[in-house]
Amino acid sequence: MTQRFQFALHATDGKARTGVISTPRGEIRTPAFMPVGTAATVKAMMPECVAATGADILLGNTYHLMLRPTAERIDRLGGLHKFMNWDKPILTDSGGFQVMSLASLRKLTEEGVRFSSHIDGSKHMLTPERSMEIQRLLGSDIVMAFDECPALPATEEEVAKSMRLSMRWALRSREAFGDRPGHALFGIMQGGVTPELREESAGKLKEIGFEGYAVGGLAVGEGQEAMFGVLDYAPGFLPEDKPRYLMGVGKPDDIVGAVERGIDMMDCVLPSRSGRTGQAWTRRGQVNIKNARHQDDPRPLDEACTCPACRNYSRAYLHHVFRAGEMISGMLLTWHNLHYYQELMQGLRDSIAAGRLAQFVADFHALRAEGDIEPL
Repeated sequence: MTQRFQFALHATDGKARTGVISTPRGEIRTPAFMPVGTAATVKAMMPECVAATGADILLGNTYHLMLRPTAERIDRLGGLHKFMNWDKPILTDSGGFQVMSLASLRKLTEEGVRFSSHIDGSKHMLTPERSMEIQRLLGSDIVMAFDECPALPATEEEVAKSMRLSMRWALRSREAFGDRPGHALFGIMQGGVTPELREESAGKLKEIGFEGYAVGGLAVGEGQEAMFGVLDYAPGFLPEDKPRYLMGVGKPDDIVGAVERGIDMMDCVLPSRSGRTGQAWTRRGQVNIKNARHQDDPRPLDEACTCPACRNYSRAYLHHVFRAGEMISGMLLTWHNLHYYQELMQGLRDSIAAGRLAQFVADFHALRAEGDIEPL
């Protein structure tokens, strides 16, 4: 197994790419979807079950883990992989997005962000240097540079000011990250929906030099059309020989569209959050298991799916346990959703490798357009 972080591009189809990221902890097949394990757990799932869905990598959250149980405690207990019983790669975000969206009484300066915990009101300071320290203590394989996520809508002037602050923080993150063989630091492109700002941001990041690059500041309420508009050009500003990561995406059709536009990695809480609220993602679109139409239906969620929820349980049972508030409901639906997402990624990888992505995408949209199977 490699002792270094490497990315090999195996095939392209249009702008879409498939390849492998190699790390000391294992390989990540791209395009890759990363389930979100916010507080050292993918909610309602055991780690071995997440691995069984086909996931090669998980995402952990710097902000949540620094507050509880603290990065220092996780380090003393052997690092995040051992702590949560996950021996494959882990990517940790920088904490920037959560500080902006969750923390209260925050004060942004050139140094960083001073904020109060949403849990107990305790005071904290998060800087590029502290973010790098926390992620080192956690032991994650892929570390994200610390950036500011401006709240949208914002003026172009505000977006530009925020982007340039993030680029100064990117340089400080690179310097604080130091020399860590086998670990990778990703820079984050900002710039809103303005091509010139995106290009300026990408240029600054390439000047600093990173092992991978993220497209940040999207999937924050701007809508799919605006997001795809940026993705039509933004990945092209980034190096071809490095992984490209779109943060916080998304719905299945968001993922397919992002892959078509050259994205290699994605993450989102949606499959697990949906599972806990009675929503299942299938090849035919979304199924709301709460609906009464399912209460007498002996058929599986998806007859072609091989996950435990579809192999062993009926729609009627899944409807019942959700209505009864039983924990198994969230467990089964989350497993199904993560399985579906990983199956989608495998289909994308295979179709890119075979040069038939356009047909795969056409079939994907056609089946979703048919909608769920007819009620009995």
